[in-house]
Amino acid sequence: MTRDQFRKLALSLDEVTESSHMGHPDFRVRGKVFATLGYPDDGHAMIKLTAGQQADCVDAAPDVFAPAAGAWGRAGSTTVLLKAAKSDLVRSALKDAWGNVPPGKRSPRAARTNR
Repeated sequence: MTRDQFRKLALSLDEVTESSHMGHPDFRVRGKVFATLGYPDDGHAMIKLTAGQQADCVDAAPDVFAPAAGAWGRAGSTTVLLKAAKSDLVRSALKDAWGNVPPGKRSPRAARTNR
């Protein structure tokens, strides 16, 4: 997977906008970041999952997914090795992260259509 492919997958979800945080492109739903490109380096992305979702991703594809460093990783922030990633795995993880944004921060229609 390339950075552009990751970007297209993230932006394909309802109400997603691209912005920037700490010098990295990020993807937001109603202002809440759920994914980032370029962390920890240009060959990676980060997806904000729950700890359980992270464990499922790492178990399914340990060559693609890994906990981010430190407390963020223990809380579910998950790095994605882009060159090893397949679209279907990343799409599923992005949908999970998108769905983790509190419902009050998304429109009801968006909550129904992408789960």
